[in-house]
Amino acid sequence: MAVGAIQRHILTYARPDRDKPDAEPCVAEDMSVAEAILDRMTDSCMPESSQLAGVATAAELAASGISRGQLQRLVRRGALLRLARGGYASAALVAAQSGDGATEHAVLAAAALMVAGTGTVVSHHSAALIHGLDMLGRGTERIVALTRLPASTSRRSGPPGVRLHVAALPAGHVVTCHGMPVTSVARTVIDLARTSSFPAGVVAADSALRINKTAKAELQSVIAACPRWPGLQVARQVAAFCDGRSESVLESVSRVAFRGQGLPAPELQVWVGDETEVIGRADFLWRTQRTIAEADGAIKYADPSRAMAQLERDARLREAGFEVVHFTWQGITQAPGQVAASIQAAFQRATVLSAARRRPAGR
Repeated sequence: MAVGAIQRHILTYARPDRDKPDAEPCVAEDMSVAEAILDRMTDSCMPESSQLAGVATAAELAASGISRGQLQRLVRRGALLRLARGGYASAALVAAQSGDGATEHAVLAAAALMVAGTGTVVSHHSAALIHGLDMLGRGTERIVALTRLPASTSRRSGPPGVRLHVAALPAGHVVTCHGMPVTSVARTVIDLARTSSFPAGVVAADSALRINKTAKAELQSVIAACPRWPGLQVARQVAAFCDGRSESVLESVSRVAFRGQGLPAPELQVWVGDETEVIGRADFLWRTQRTIAEADGAIKYADPSRAMAQLERDARLREAGFEVVHFTWQGITQAPGQVAASIQAAFQRATVLSAARRRPAGR
């Protein structure tokens, strides 16, 4: 989300109106004091209880020596951006985060936490964004997900732009990111799995395993700590099925589709070749059926030389006795049955070819 989107979503942003004769001049000393204060608000020195992701309250700024009048002038001039209920962020800070989805969303989450009150943590898709996990079906970047304790004194419903969940928050399920409380990676994965869908849970879990931000044992530990939560059966299936060798959202979605279509589970990211050399690495390999499937992303063939190399690789694999099937995002998401039928047909061709090769010469 661009800087402008952050400003429109969470900020009451008054642009300076230099044309008005009664506009107060902005004192350079005020600007430098405020920016120096906000620049010092890094993860290493921000107290976890209040100053979140570079966001400061009016009270904290006042304690640092900025008067109410100075604060108002800084907002009018655009040096500070005013968040919900008296929280402020440096415009330079927000601008520096442009293009970084995790830190951009952290600013949104910090503002939401200010409104939600104590006993509340960032969770679900918001925690996934901050942790840098892949997700299925984006478009939630402007909505902040929070979880509060059942006995919390926080408000019962979330403010505008906030999706509020109520659940237990064991100590091991909460970590600090960007100076704010966020559900751990393992807890985040389980929350997404139990509240969204099996495919969405697999995408997040595969991603978390792939970048070594959690382990299957940690996912199982979260499940064990919350045995009666809604949706936990799906989360258990995700924890059993996830695999860090899936290298993309497309590959994770493909594995789910194979499962749904009744195909045997393939091996992932396997180096294959003939008796003399390794030819390449297969996205999916059914070793017994000597069949390879390749998930072709949108940019895989953007380079003509890559496309030619892929054709040559496929020819060598077929010479080595493998069947090769290619499919796209559109194919696996909109017509998974057709992709599965192509793979099943490849199984049959490979069986016939293998039998022919075993048949003695002259018979």
